[in-house]
Amino acid sequence: MAAGTDFSLPFPDIEGGYSKDNGKVSSVRDEISENSDDSKQTLVNGKPPRHLSVVRHSISTTTLISPSDLDLDLGGTGANSPSEVISSFLPVFRSGSCAEQGPKQYMEDEHICIDNLPQHLGEIEGFPSPGAFYGVFDGHGGIDAASFIRDNILKFIVEDSFFPVCFEKAIKNAFLRADYAFADDSSLDISSGTTALTAFISGRTMIVANAGDCRAVLGKRGRAIEMSKDHKPNYTSERLRIEKLGGAIYDGYLNGQLSVSRALGDWHMKGSKGSACPLSAEPELQETLLTEDDEFLILGCDGLWDVMSSQCAVTMARKELMLHNDPERCSKELVREALKRNTCDNLTVIVICFSSDPPPRIEIVPSRVRRSISAEGLNLLKGVLEGNL
Repeated sequence: MAAGTDFSLPFPDIEGGYSKDNGKVSSVRDEISENSDDSKQTLVNGKPPRHLSVVRHSISTTTLISPSDLDLDLGGTGANSPSEVISSFLPVFRSGSCAEQGPKQYMEDEHICIDNLPQHLGEIEGFPSPGAFYGVFDGHGGIDAASFIRDNILKFIVEDSFFPVCFEKAIKNAFLRADYAFADDSSLDISSGTTALTAFISGRTMIVANAGDCRAVLGKRGRAIEMSKDHKPNYTSERLRIEKLGGAIYDGYLNGQLSVSRALGDWHMKGSKGSACPLSAEPELQETLLTEDDEFLILGCDGLWDVMSSQCAVTMARKELMLHNDPERCSKELVREALKRNTCDNLTVIVICFSSDPPPRIEIVPSRVRRSISAEGLNLLKGVLEGNL
């Protein structure tokens, strides 16, 4: 970051605009997306020959203190039942990551894994408990934006005036401040851009922030729970926002240039700082309270989700963790599977486990109810079908 960066510039709605319905934190200005928007788009500028780079990965562990020792506000996590709120669940953070260049000519992804946040940051006054921080940054137009945001986003979070009183506001502010700081760094190519997906965990509270089309998926006893929304220009809520601000969508691309509707950087497509712009750096946030049922979290760039559904990734990850209980190997298997399915993009995957034990085997109790059709019923059905011929 350039020395003497001035953050006194106007930040639109930077200190407010949140709602906490059903345990989710999101911008009031953002409209709820439709579940039918599940399609993924990939760039169609040709498919270069596959070139596999050296795998980058990391893994580390740490244990959290009991929730009874934490000063947490549990009232805003409506998705959890009262029995879950008073649970004695003791989470453990274990993460593994894998990044592959894949078939693209250059590797433009960055990521970060911090399992012991207080140890990483040192003593911070008011920080209530041990925590963790993870992020995936999918760059485009060069690596400068992804590298800058990776290196600075956590610093902007902990230096924000709302930290640690209100994590949500501190995280939202940090995304916008990081975007402005990147624009002020004359040593970087500010026309490069990046999507940004982060998971900030304090005690049992996890806050996922997303700007772009990376995706966070929670594995809950084998069920996939999407913790972020892909920001694609064609999605209804994003299209309405873009058109309201004077933008246009051509063949699924924002102003005919970008396949995402939110990103940091890309200052050749943005106006002056603080002005409303069709390409937004403002993240959407979702908060949840971790329980015994929450087994792991997958953070992945769109190179994974272009060829794999959220449920498929959770099913595969759970099966791998039951075999070897190693999040690093699990992330590598997800990347390998995406390559086998001919993804056209860079690949970065982080798997974060919340227990030291592997996921338990799920037993399905067979139903005692037998359903059959009598000979009379069969003849009646046959007669009805023949009558319709």
